[in-house]
Amino acid sequence: MEEASKQLNDFIAQLVRLNATMAELFRSGNVALFTEMNAAIKEMYRLQHGSTDRVLKTLDPECVPIYRNFDMIVEVLRTTEDGEIDKGAQGALNKFLHNIDESVVNIAVALGIVSK
Repeated sequence: MEEASKQLNDFIAQLVRLNATMAELFRSGNVALFTEMNAAIKEMYRLQHGSTDRVLKTLDPECVPIYRNFDMIVEVLRTTEDGEIDKGAQGALNKFLHNIDESVVNIAVALGIVSK
């Protein structure tokens, strides 16, 4: 088995960071954690799109939903009045978070970090 590249190892570290942040968000409901999620996702994107690593390139189909769903989370949060998240916005946020979580799990399975 090939040794993982530094970029891949850094990407995995960000994936773990994202997963831990989402777990805390689900546990606490603290929407301030979206800032931490954003930082992890931006770093994942930077690592993946600046890489020649074959594995990172093959992960793109699973990464795209993370990037797109987080963009949608940002859009929903921008539409809330005074930071108040109503029932409709909460439903949308939950769906986008679920989609991100599913992609994180699929990536972890693809990398052999967890089994499904």
